[in-house]
Amino acid sequence: MDVDEWFKDPKVLEKSKRKYAHFDLRTDLSKCKNYITDTKKIRRHGFYPFIRYNLEYHKYDKINGKKCKSRTICYAAHIDSCIYQYYSFLINQKYNLRLKKDRIYEVPIAYRTDLHTDTITEFYKMYHFINEHPSCYVMIGDFTSFFDRINHQYLKERLCDLLQVNKLSSDYYTVFKRITNYDYWDLDDLYSLNNLNPTNRKDKIAFNSKQRVLSKKAYKKYRSHIKHHYGNEGIPQGSSISACLANVYMLEIDKTINDFVVRCGGVYRRYSDDFIIILPMDMSSVDDIEAIIKRFESFKTRKILELQPAKTQIYKVQNHTVKNIGHLFTPKLNEKHKTINFIGFTFDGNKVIIRDKTTTKYYYRMRHKAKGVAHQYKQGKGYPGSDKLYRLYSPNGQYGKGNYFTYLKRVQRTFPDQPIMIPADKIMTKIRLTLKNNRWHFK
Repeated sequence: MDVDEWFKDPKVLEKSKRKYAHFDLRTDLSKCKNYITDTKKIRRHGFYPFIRYNLEYHKYDKINGKKCKSRTICYAAHIDSCIYQYYSFLINQKYNLRLKKDRIYEVPIAYRTDLHTDTITEFYKMYHFINEHPSCYVMIGDFTSFFDRINHQYLKERLCDLLQVNKLSSDYYTVFKRITNYDYWDLDDLYSLNNLNPTNRKDKIAFNSKQRVLSKKAYKKYRSHIKHHYGNEGIPQGSSISACLANVYMLEIDKTINDFVVRCGGVYRRYSDDFIIILPMDMSSVDDIEAIIKRFESFKTRKILELQPAKTQIYKVQNHTVKNIGHLFTPKLNEKHKTINFIGFTFDGNKVIIRDKTTTKYYYRMRHKAKGVAHQYKQGKGYPGSDKLYRLYSPNGQYGKGNYFTYLKRVQRTFPDQPIMIPADKIMTKIRLTLKNNRWHFK
């Protein structure tokens, strides 16, 4: 796809039409094309601060239940987002070609613009590879604070290498500088300045219905509230270019690991900061796993990347059984997991199932929504929201973009002999009981 085709792509254009309010007026790629493609204008462009907030979410498992976590998200002004989106496209054009040249085209799964795959397809490939090599070693890993620890100098080197330049051009450098040494304004503070409550739904709608979050006069008056990201590490999660740059950052690492794994007859796949490595036993040994760990440690020594021990597991798969052998390498590696977990799936040597935390999250959200509908009924307001409840959380509500059961059906089609589906009558019974009694009935 060339630049003109990209600007005309309906999906690309729709993505640029962001509905939130920011420091500038709303715009999109169709309106600002001439501006963002003018390198002289980009070189002199004054970027607005990001708006920053903590996204709180829950992680679930059967043992520990619900665990609250948070992730810091930064979102850019409308014109800035269009600039980041455009430069992300330009970089991805080079990135996709580089993957083919380096023979790692299928290694990075996430944030790809041309791979046209999904997690179901990719996990099936891993499952099929293990079935073809029933005796193998499997390594699952995760990187510590991936986006927060991206080394600016190393990122710049990788970007220059990708673009085949010794020095970034002035427009690319301006974009790079503003994504590494960026300003931000806390969202809660902006709500406060507007006399709004960020936890109130009506106030959220009112806030994002504004033309600007602050008038030009108020922006100048309160600009001392702007904060700056200091240090030589970290890029903001949430911008249109962050995921692209994260993949560029991993180019050398992906090639180094993949080249070694392929020589051992294995496969390596990475989804953002999660990865899986599978080595057939007839072509490799535990020494090869040790060699891979040492390669990762070399990147840690260079302050580029660090494995997270708590989320790194090594397994021996043999005779349809999975055994955690992390203790053979280092006591820091996690041995509590007895099954292989990757991109939302669990494999125990025989069965493939959806990860427990994914299903538990579904149950929690369904229960929470049903209790809200039941509460409205107790207040004499009927069942407002019940249509949405059934649309989102029941097997009978799949239309439009679909729901969890649409996803389950896709998984079941891919793994026809595996116990994927949840009985529909069981779900409908739970929803009805929760609506009736306003309490959880789950055994």
